[in-house]
Order: sequence, then C-alpha cells, then structure tokens
Amino acid sequence: MKPVEFLAAMADTANRLDFDAHMNLISKEVSVYGVPGFEVITYNDWYKQSKYEFENKLLKKVSYQGLNILAETPERIMFKTVETVEGSDGSVNSNGIEFIIQKEEDGQWRVSQERVLPEDELASDRQRGAL
Repeated sequence: MKPVEFLAAMADTANRLDFDAHMNLISKEVSVYGVPGFEVITYNDWYKQSKYEFENKLLKKVSYQGLNILAETPERIMFKTVETVEGSDGSVNSNGIEFIIQKEEDGQWRVSQERVLPEDELASDRQRGAL
C-alpha cells in the first residue's frame, strides 16, 4: 500500500464516520507521541476517543496534505504529512504528523506509531519544501 492510499482511507473512514473501518487501520500495538498533556496514547485511548467523536458526530472533515516518505521497506513505511481536522463546531486543527504504517500478519496495513510534530519541526519541514 502506498502512503497516499493509506491517508485516503484514514480520511475516508473518518469522514464517513465509519468507526469499525477506521479502527481497522489502527494497530492494536499503536503508540502516539507528542500530544500535549499525554505521554503516550495507546490503542484503547484512540478507540475510546474515536468512538466518542464518531458517535457524537464531532468531525466535519479530516484531510491530509503533503507527503514526505522518510523510510520504506516492503512491510513498513515511515512518512510525514499534515493532518487537518475540522470539527462540527467550526474548529480547525492542523498538525504535522509522522506516521509509521506496517503490514500486519493479516495483510492489513495499520498505523503502528504516530508522532505529532512540534511546531518548529513542522516549520523547518515546510521551509525545506519537505511538506
């Protein structure tokens, strides 16, 4: 799977509020770093937050822009992108994200690690034209 296809699936499942399909893109072993106030976010945290957001229709639109592949093997890809989440309340949050996706035993590609980029790293990536 190409990162652009994976991001399209992430956005599509979120935009359709298809909770089961969205969670099928997330590894049970996922770790998310860089979220203010949290040391690490686990699968259970992601599950609970997504269930709440989807059930309460808090998401209006999720989109991704830019793609910088950092490393790639047949089973694992590390890349950066910019994620924009528009809330149903009119809020818009945009963050640089570093993803590691991997092909798991069942053949499905899933997010195994995510890191929210600090503002200075995102600014540097943009300045270099990497995002």
